[in-house]
Amino acid sequence: MLDSKARQDLRARAHHLKPVITVGAQGVTTPLLAELDRALFDHELLKVRLPALDKEERDSCVQALAQGCAAEVVGRVGRILMLYRQRPSNAIFVPMISKP
Repeated sequence: MLDSKARQDLRARAHHLKPVITVGAQGVTTPLLAELDRALFDHELLKVRLPALDKEERDSCVQALAQGCAAEVVGRVGRILMLYRQRPSNAIFVPMISKP
């Protein structure tokens, strides 16, 4: 769990980043979560572009993304979500979610 100072520092680091993942019309799917898992392993901190939905649907999308990849929500500005998951120092990528 990140404290407020760590979140603030991560938001500052994420400011210049471009969205790596875009949630499409199908919403949060297994292949999307697998791709997000891989991107978090590679980058640790990234931005996700959310679809143009109403606020409640976007909130549920944010929760599904964060829980699906065991990531922490650093911040959200409009339709852009910032996620963080620390990578162990000597880790080898093993997918959390398998593609069908």
